Amino acid sequence: MAQQRSTFPSGGRDAVTRRIMDNSPARRRRSGAARHLLLSVAFLACSSQLLVVNANSWWSLALTPIQRPEMYIIGAQPSCSQLSGLSQGQRKLCQLYQDHISYIGEGARMGIKECQYQFRQRRWNCSTVDNSSVFGRVIQIGSREAAFTYSISAAGVVNAISRACREGELSTCGCSRSARPRDLPRDWLWGGCGDNVHYGYRFAREFVDAREREKNYPRGSTEHARTLMNIQNNEAGRQAAYNLANVACKCHGVSGSCSLKTCWLQLADFRRVGEFLKEKYDSAAAMRIGRKGKLELVDKRFNAPTSEDLVYIDTSPDYCLRNDTTGSLGTQGRMCNKTSEGMDGCELMCCGRGYDQFKTYKHERCHCKFHWCCYVKCKRCTSLVDQFVCK
Repeated sequence: MAQQRSTFPSGGRDAVTRRIMDNSPARRRRSGAARHLLLSVAFLACSSQLLVVNANSWWSLALTPIQRPEMYIIGAQPSCSQLSGLSQGQRKLCQLYQDHISYIGEGARMGIKECQYQFRQRRWNCSTVDNSSVFGRVIQIGSREAAFTYSISAAGVVNAISRACREGELSTCGCSRSARPRDLPRDWLWGGCGDNVHYGYRFAREFVDAREREKNYPRGSTEHARTLMNIQNNEAGRQAAYNLANVACKCHGVSGSCSLKTCWLQLADFRRVGEFLKEKYDSAAAMRIGRKGKLELVDKRFNAPTSEDLVYIDTSPDYCLRNDTTGSLGTQGRMCNKTSEGMDGCELMCCGRGYDQFKTYKHERCHCKFHWCCYVKCKRCTSLVDQFVCK
C-alpha cells in the first residue's frame, strides 16, 4: 500500500517589423502611416490572442478525455505537458499526482453540469463554448456569475477527489479518517469506508488555487482584486462541499431489527451543494480593492463576508443581447414560460423584445400499470403543447 502524503508541493511563481524604403517624402509619410496602422492592428490581434491565452483554465480538463491507467511509470509524464489550461504550478501537481487528473476533470464536469442546472431558467445559463476557456469571455468579468462558476467548480473537485479516495482509485489516500462525532450514540459503531473529504478539500485547495497564487500583479491593482476574488470564491465552494458532508448509517440485525448501526462520513448530494451555493450567489457581496490591497465592502452597512460567502467586484451585464466583447450570448431563441413572473417568464427572459409562439408534439409515458411479477408497463401518450421562444 502506498504511503500517505500529508503535504502537497506548492506551485511556482510565476514584433515583427518590416522596413519600407522609398525616395519620395510623400510616399514615406503615407507608408509610415500605413506601417503604424499595420502595427496597431497587429498589436490588437496579439492582445486578443493574449486574452484568450489568459482565459485558459483547468476547467478545460472537463472537455478533455483523460485515460485512467492502472499504473503510472515513474518518470514518464507525457500527459501533463499535453494538457491545455494548466498553470505552471498545476502542471507540477499533475506530474506528481497523475492518477488525480482524470478526477479533477470529473469534478470540473460536475461543476459545469450543476451550474447549467441552477441557471437553466436565467438569462445567463452557464453556457460553455468550444475552447479552452470553457465559459468564454463572460468569465473575464468579475461578476456574480463568475463567482458562482469558480465556487461550484472548486466544490466539484473536492467531491470527485474525496469519492475517488474512498473507492481506492488514488495511491495517496484511502477511506476517511475523520474522528467519531461527539453526538453519535455510544452503541453505534463508527467505521465503514467514508468519503475522504479532508483529503479532497486539501488537494482541491492546492490545485485550484495554484493558478491564482502564481499571479504577481501589483498590490491594489484591478488584476490583484480579481485574484483575491477568485481565491475567496474557490474557498467558499470547497467549504460548501466540506461542511455539507454528513454522517450516514446502516442498520444491522436479524430481520431488519436495527439492533446495531455502523456509521461513516459521506458527501452530501451535489445538487444540495449547488443549491447552497446558488443561495450564496443571490446574497453575494459587492467588493472593491482597498488602500491596504485587500478586498473591502462597497457598502459598509452590510456584514463583512465570511469564508463561506461569494464576492464579486464587477456589475453583471444584463445578458439580453449577444455581445462578443463581454461574451454574452443573449436570449434570442431561448424558451420561456408565458405564465411565469420569474426570471424564466417571457417578459424578463426576452428583455421586453417579445416572443414567438408555436405548437409542438410532446411524447411521454402514461397509464403505467404494475404487472405481477415484476415489471411496469406504460403507454406512450402524445399531446400538442404551446411553446414560447424569445425574439
